[in-house]
Amino acid sequence: MDSAARTLVVFHAHPDDEALLTAGTMARASAAGHRVVLVVATDGALGLTDESAFGSRGDALAATRSRELSASARALGVARTVELGYADSGSGPDVWPDPPGGRRFVRVPLEEAATALADVLLEEGADVLTTYDPNGGYGHRDHVRIHEVGARAAQLARERGLDVRVLWATVPRDLICRAIDLVATVYRFPPEFDRSSFDRAFSSSSEITHRFDVRRFAGAKRASMRAHASQAADTGGGDRTLGMLVRIPRPMYDLVFGREWFVDPTAPAGTTQTNLFEGLS
Repeated sequence: MDSAARTLVVFHAHPDDEALLTAGTMARASAAGHRVVLVVATDGALGLTDESAFGSRGDALAATRSRELSASARALGVARTVELGYADSGSGPDVWPDPPGGRRFVRVPLEEAATALADVLLEEGADVLTTYDPNGGYGHRDHVRIHEVGARAAQLARERGLDVRVLWATVPRDLICRAIDLVATVYRFPPEFDRSSFDRAFSSSSEITHRFDVRRFAGAKRASMRAHASQAADTGGGDRTLGMLVRIPRPMYDLVFGREWFVDPTAPAGTTQTNLFEGLS
């Protein structure tokens, strides 16, 4: 990485999203002396969990997930965590009614949410902002909204004099499918896990522009995942996907999670960078 200190802002939809896609990059940047800021849009109050252990959906679960987010951020060396506080939009076929005094993220006007994020970018003098691709990775409505809000926020920041690079956090879909199949030889995924959905999720290998080796920070990434204990157990007390992942033996874990990938939508085809801040003025 560059010797000059830079600022990375990572923008995610729910507490625990940072652990899966960007935790290694965040830990790597922090260890290199860069400032890492984590911005999370929603409270995660509609996440599935063991309600007897972590509280029912709503304010109780939101409070639990906020504490888990803080623990994850500490494990990754995050300098500042910002929770925008919008209500989780959920993943079912319909968007739930807005909770008392709140609004589902997908119902918040684009300009309002983008302005809130742009304010953080400007306060921090952000060099790089990570969001998701236009499909939100695997299509969750809040993840799609992260892409839309992030794109507009970067535009607003540029209009106010801050030239911030935007990268889409992603995974090569062919690689993740192979990794899932490898893990499936050791663990049985929970019933809600849809293996076929990954055949059309995230990005093709040809679209990837940034590839980072984060094996040195696999321990921090694993700690970040473990911090989100409420999302590792389902309503029946059994393991969900996150719970399965944190129990993968360390050598296999490092193999599966030792790299992270991003797409720079402005980069020429065939670009391959291994430096998050390469080419910044």
